[in-house]
Amino acid sequence: MGKLFLLFVFFTWLFGNPILAIIALLVIVYVIDRRFIGLSPSLLKPIRRSSRLSKLKKHIAQSPNDTSAKVEIARILIEKKKYREALNLLEPLERMLDDSAEYWDDLGLCLMQTGQPEAGEAAMSKALLLNPRVKYGAPYLRLAAYYSKLDGERALSYIEAFQEIHSSSCEAYYRLADIHEQMNRKEDAMEAVSEGLRIYRSLPRYKKRAERKWALRLYLRKTRG
Repeated sequence: MGKLFLLFVFFTWLFGNPILAIIALLVIVYVIDRRFIGLSPSLLKPIRRSSRLSKLKKHIAQSPNDTSAKVEIARILIEKKKYREALNLLEPLERMLDDSAEYWDDLGLCLMQTGQPEAGEAAMSKALLLNPRVKYGAPYLRLAAYYSKLDGERALSYIEAFQEIHSSSCEAYYRLADIHEQMNRKEDAMEAVSEGLRIYRSLPRYKKRAERKWALRLYLRKTRG
């Protein structure tokens, strides 16, 4: 904090304006975070995503039977949380992509996000049947998050299934702590938090960056007891 203050004083002297000094500090903090920590969102990613989406839509207008392009459009729409639009694209592709675990996971997510949880779970279950490791087990976490407020035991079963194939996930332990807390299992929740932090400390450096935001959430949960 002291170094930031000194930088602020320096930039204020350099630019002759405290507002410009604050902007310069924010830029430096953002660059450092993106390079070494990874907590802040990318400012360029939404721009690149929108540009790619525009190009794909133009391509589809000329080649309406390009299935792979439609799937890519649907995934961009999912990233933008436009689940209804993505669902409208994915549903007609079922026959052509029946053996694709990634397709069934995308379809299941859209179904759950548009008020069709049973159909969504069935689609994700099919994805996991085709490939239990699809998207590194992400469907298990999605289903656990959904059932965490509805059926704790069911949510726990999905977390446990996820941990069987991906035991080094801090997100999994955060979800697990959340589920235990909702079931009024305070000690189990804190054990999950502690184990998640222990896992994070043992990860190689390249892996820590991907798990850092979940480790921070675990740490904050631990500090508030």
